[in-house]
Amino acid sequence: MSLIKSQTFSPITSNLKGRINIPGDKSISHRAVMIGSLAKGKTTISNFLNGEDCLRTIKIFKQFGVDITINNTEVVINSLGYEAFVEPREPLYFGNSGTTARLMLGILAGLPFHTVVYGDKYLTERPMDRVVLPLREMNAEIDGRNNGLLLPLAIRGKQLKPINYKIPVESAQVKSALIFASLFTDNHSVLTEKALTRDHTENMLNAFGANIKTNNLTITVEQKPNLLGRTIEVPGDISSAAFFLIAGALVPESNITLLNIGLNPSRTGIIEVLENMGADITISNSSYKNGEKSGDITIKYKKLIGTNIEGKLIPKLIDEIPILALLATQADGITIIKDAEELRVKETDRITAVKETLTTLGANITETSDGLIIEGKSKLNGGEIKSYGDHRMAMMGIIASLITTENVTLDSIESINISYPTFLNDLNKLARI
Repeated sequence: MSLIKSQTFSPITSNLKGRINIPGDKSISHRAVMIGSLAKGKTTISNFLNGEDCLRTIKIFKQFGVDITINNTEVVINSLGYEAFVEPREPLYFGNSGTTARLMLGILAGLPFHTVVYGDKYLTERPMDRVVLPLREMNAEIDGRNNGLLLPLAIRGKQLKPINYKIPVESAQVKSALIFASLFTDNHSVLTEKALTRDHTENMLNAFGANIKTNNLTITVEQKPNLLGRTIEVPGDISSAAFFLIAGALVPESNITLLNIGLNPSRTGIIEVLENMGADITISNSSYKNGEKSGDITIKYKKLIGTNIEGKLIPKLIDEIPILALLATQADGITIIKDAEELRVKETDRITAVKETLTTLGANITETSDGLIIEGKSKLNGGEIKSYGDHRMAMMGIIASLITTENVTLDSIESINISYPTFLNDLNKLARI
């Protein structure tokens, strides 16, 4: 197998073995920078994900005058708190990051500034109404394209009102945006989710001194907390680890251990699915820091069976569905993925993208309105596929090439830098190249 930073990838001729560290969790890295900047004092972040998305979040807070230094994967923030922010002189660029866009809207709505925000061509088409509409209920002043529902947007920060709101979509980004906005009100807010979504925002804000209480699906946010800087160690990103978990499950005789991976219960759906499919997967060395669980995950090759992925599982693995779909093509029987319509508003329409990609490679897969039906076991032949400018689709295509009969050619792999700049290097280590 030749794995270089090009666009053509060859099938593997050996197994995958070894122990690797996965880059820091993208969701937690974003939030650490945001909350560390809002807080007063010094915040030190270790194992920060220095991918493009998270680096743009740092640049945004530098535009507010926050003192932030980066040394590889360590970030040091010295902030006087959000009261000392200055109004940005230039528009804020979110790149391809939906997390940055939606969470920042919640923050910007409560700051006493005028800001203009924009993104790349993909983010510009992603819906912002799910955040903008409830923020307007909180007295936010937001306008822009399509009546302020699509980027670019202009925000005139002002005093916000508390809200009692039932979130109509299963989205941690929407929840987090409203939690941030609730910090700037003059009374507590109450948010109710449709289903449990990742709770990194609540965990980290509480670690910095906020008062956020959760009771089943209801979150109560107390206003104007005294946030103080602290030390944050970011665990490895389970969404990035997913590609090597699946690689280990796909390639015969493989044995991979991924070190210090985030095991937040709202993110471990992929482990549940692998167990349901009969995978040989174990977790060791578990620990808790700043409200986040982490541990080492070992995956060994084993023949798998199809399963159903639906309902409450979906928010716990929404970003892992593309790579799980690839795994399903090699499992015995049928795998059904449903209740995943949220995939249509990710970096690309991932339901259609997965169907087109795997069909091109030779899989038997049917697209539905909210998911996919995948018949295994399929022989994957190789071919020319698109990345759709989506980092998870690009990495899925590369993992697929490990087991195809012919080469796989991707139109672009640049998007991988968004979340996993060292992906190819780590894959080479496991393939012992």
